[in-house]
Amino acid sequence: MTMMMVATPTLAQEKQPPYWASIASGQAMTHTGPGRKYPNVWLYQRRDLPVRVIKKYETWRLIRDPDGAEGWMLVTLLSDRRSAIVRPGDPRPIRADPDGSAKIRYMAEQGVVGRIDHCKGDGWCRIEIGTKEGYIRTSDLWGVAGNEVVD
Repeated sequence: MTMMMVATPTLAQEKQPPYWASIASGQAMTHTGPGRKYPNVWLYQRRDLPVRVIKKYETWRLIRDPDGAEGWMLVTLLSDRRSAIVRPGDPRPIRADPDGSAKIRYMAEQGVVGRIDHCKGDGWCRIEIGTKEGYIRTSDLWGVAGNEVVD
């Protein structure tokens, strides 16, 4: 007997909270409860915004955004694509290599969202912001843990 496995975007449906995700759509609504009948909380209009999934119920996920706001969102509006947002404060250096003495390629302002390519668990992640890329300290980001490994 041969069994075929087909990759689908349902991986987010199978993960157990807590886990990181991002908003997959240009517009994604949260609700006060796990269903469309519950009142709307917030309309997100920022694709790739990182969120923390903290609870699940059927096809709904309770998410927490970078500001700490929580709401229930349909899992189909979430992506497994890893992203992070630059924490509030001064602009952060994006370096050529994962080293505090490496050349600074550019500076990233607070609130900038980028896609996380990989993190080795050493306090650095490779980030892509638009067409630019480089390395940033995990402590400068919301959306990845300091010692987390991301492949």
